[in-house]
Amino acid sequence: MLSKNKGADHEKEILLHSVQPLLNWYQEHKRSLPWREDPVPYHVWISEIMLQQTRVEAVKEYYRRFLDELPDVASLAAVQEERLLKLWEGLGYYNRARNLKKAAVMIMEKYQGNMPDDYEELLKLPGIGAYTAGAIASIAFEADVPAVDGNVLRVITRVTGDESDISDESVRKRIAGDLLKILPRGQSGTYNQALMDLGAMICVPNGQPKCDQCPWKELCIAHQESLTDRIPYKPPKKQRTVEKKTVLVIRLKDGVLLHKRPNKGLLAGLYELPSMKGHCKKNEVLDYVRELGFSPIYIEPLPSAKHIFTHKEWLMKAYLVRADELSETKDITKKDEGWHLAAPEEAERGYPIPSAFSAYEKYIRREERG
Repeated sequence: MLSKNKGADHEKEILLHSVQPLLNWYQEHKRSLPWREDPVPYHVWISEIMLQQTRVEAVKEYYRRFLDELPDVASLAAVQEERLLKLWEGLGYYNRARNLKKAAVMIMEKYQGNMPDDYEELLKLPGIGAYTAGAIASIAFEADVPAVDGNVLRVITRVTGDESDISDESVRKRIAGDLLKILPRGQSGTYNQALMDLGAMICVPNGQPKCDQCPWKELCIAHQESLTDRIPYKPPKKQRTVEKKTVLVIRLKDGVLLHKRPNKGLLAGLYELPSMKGHCKKNEVLDYVRELGFSPIYIEPLPSAKHIFTHKEWLMKAYLVRADELSETKDITKKDEGWHLAAPEEAERGYPIPSAFSAYEKYIRREERG
């Protein structure tokens, strides 16, 4: 059984003494990030949603491309969903993008196109939870509210020696309440970003923390008592389910065959390559292609690939199939709205295809044997 935290009074004292050293460190070491160059509410909002479950370096280019095409709330509210998903392609967790659009429509209709500056009002927008509302309110509007994400939970539990389960929502709320009491008034946005940077650069999520470079090394209980391998505490993750799939790049005279996934569930509404359950042999694939209404000309194996989702893992075997349409068979792209025959350049530019299929992108773009 893990030990209890070190006591509320002691934790509060540590947090009070931690504020100025952190601000001093941040002034010298803060990261240069594109959304910090002009931290208007829209920029902060878009960046924070993109940064959920995604590395900072990966977000930078997506952020620039997104703002080039959708520079404000009005353009986001008006964009077609498929174009929005194409701009989001590769970032994953596509409901984040859908919620952005829903929230933008709500901002246009309820708030006259201006993001609300109140924390509680921000929480009413789709896709905005306690952390994101705190980040927008404090960074863009200079409100004195905390922004508690995984980085913040890690650094705060370590500095205070708190071995509570950080996956417990009550723990997050308690830490947010503790931070609210010690936020430097008028500098809360700076303080919140300093916590983020400390967690990203020094008190890192994976590997050993860089305690010798930390502005809190004299205060940190986890460092002093060699508890950084135990704090923060999270219960073990459930084992991912593993699915075997056979992915097909079916090329026809006029393009590549794609299939639109259902509007609910994993990768909802995105376009995928046709696939079969299990790891199939060539003859099974050829039979499936004929069932779709095509006459296979050749088939070549492609490299196997793996894609990891939060709760499941795809182990993919793949084939490139060149086929002709059978004259006696109806066009399935007309018979079933889920099927689409896309020219290679269209598939690349116009159809949002999830990164789960990224290993096969080059075979979509051009005719290439394995």
